[in-house]
Amino acid sequence: MAEASSALDQNQFSCPICLDLLKDPVTINCGHSYCMSCIKSYWDHAGVYSCPQCRQTFVPRPVLGRNTILAEVVENLKKTGLQAATPADHYAGLGDVECDFCTGRKHKAVKSCLVCLASYCETHLQPHYESPAFKKHKLTDATGHLQDKVCSHHDKPLEIYCHTDQQCICLLCMMDEHRGHDTVSAAAGRTEIQVRPEVAQSTVEDSERIFTEMIHSIERRRSEVTKLIRDQEKAAVSQAEGDMERLKQEIDELKRRHSELEQLSHTEDHIHLLQRCQGLPVTPEAGFGPRISVSPRCSFENVRKEVSELKDQLENVCKKKMAEIHHTVTKGTILLVLVPKTRAEFLQYSCQLTLDPNTAYRDLYLSEGSRKVTWGEEQPYPNHPERFDCWPQVLCRESLTARCYWEAEWSGDGAWIGVTYKGIGRKGGRTDCGLGNNDKSWSLFCSPDSYSVWHYDKQTVIPIKPSGSHKVGVYLDWAAGTLSFYRVSSDGLTLLYSFTSSFTEPLCPAFRVYYINSPVSLCMLG
Repeated sequence: MAEASSALDQNQFSCPICLDLLKDPVTINCGHSYCMSCIKSYWDHAGVYSCPQCRQTFVPRPVLGRNTILAEVVENLKKTGLQAATPADHYAGLGDVECDFCTGRKHKAVKSCLVCLASYCETHLQPHYESPAFKKHKLTDATGHLQDKVCSHHDKPLEIYCHTDQQCICLLCMMDEHRGHDTVSAAAGRTEIQVRPEVAQSTVEDSERIFTEMIHSIERRRSEVTKLIRDQEKAAVSQAEGDMERLKQEIDELKRRHSELEQLSHTEDHIHLLQRCQGLPVTPEAGFGPRISVSPRCSFENVRKEVSELKDQLENVCKKKMAEIHHTVTKGTILLVLVPKTRAEFLQYSCQLTLDPNTAYRDLYLSEGSRKVTWGEEQPYPNHPERFDCWPQVLCRESLTARCYWEAEWSGDGAWIGVTYKGIGRKGGRTDCGLGNNDKSWSLFCSPDSYSVWHYDKQTVIPIKPSGSHKVGVYLDWAAGTLSFYRVSSDGLTLLYSFTSSFTEPLCPAFRVYYINSPVSLCMLG
């Protein structure tokens, strides 16, 4: 009974806002009591002078006076050692999200609001459930990283997932720089990610079954060809054995006749000789004599040739189909890839690059250990099949097929920074030679006024200004099929644009330097 009485007393004299024992208690017009600082803070925040418990509204704002009787009762409670008791598990502990509106000891938050950017305990959350002013606010499970759920450009909740750029965006982003991209709601994106492992497992199992059937089919065909060859071999051996037996019989017959003729040749009886010779035909009997036809060895050579051709055809089909399968698997796939966020994280994947003089256009001058390219006078480069003879471009020596990060600094009127397959054209002024003007290359054009990206001769203007920074960071995740360009400044990295593609060949960093006194340099990292 003592415990029940104690708990009752504590609840009666606790502030409904901070849930602690009343401090400077005040009683407002409706009869409910609060800490003076709590109700003042509540009214300052809400902008409406109402009771947090009964929702009665007061106009004008009530003048608050200290309830001296209630204050004395609270003081007596303190002297008797009674404290406002809240179950221990209602207070925020290590790892819990704290309520942003509790004063004193913080209570555990149960929800966070993406509009208010604040977290609330059960008590302070009630206005969001009861007041029409909060109806459109978006509540989520309590989280301590609210800023990560809000768009840094528009300060709106991240509610959309962009498949094209593989990032969460807000509704304004979808109508602006992500217009026309492949987007779904965040909930749908989460469902896709959760379902993806099951679909992947099912696809793997189906692929294993199909490949097993293909292997069994090839093994059956191999057995059929082997049996066909063995049967033909047995037939040929059987025929040869029969022919040998007939030859042996014919040889024996010829020996017998030869012996008989030999005897007749020594007789002196002419009549007897003539009579015996008439019984011995001069020419062999019909069907007598060699009748063996040997199958030429080239018949089996033809089989070997045809099987070899079948192997080549299968390999070509498999190679073509594997490229199609790779494209199908990677196209539109949600890749759970941890993309670095800070420059320090990107530097873990830094790679040192050098320019390849064998690819440089003749008016491009390489310096600083082949790490800087400048438009200048014609250079005495020797003829080389990999040299650009019309476009002022140069490739790096390195071919990349992993996670790589590098930085380049441009100056003057601008330059093109990008990557390309080695199969890009080198001769003539066709678009299949220009960096970003074909399906083999991707590039970022930088100028003092703007940025734009190019691929397959399509330009996309980026709504971000250079802002004095002339350094660009490039991050390639070849396996994930992403190529990202960043503006590098003292404030950190700003994402300019991300390409997504199913890369099928190694990529070479590349540059186009078109303007005089506008060099590009590869930065030393690490």
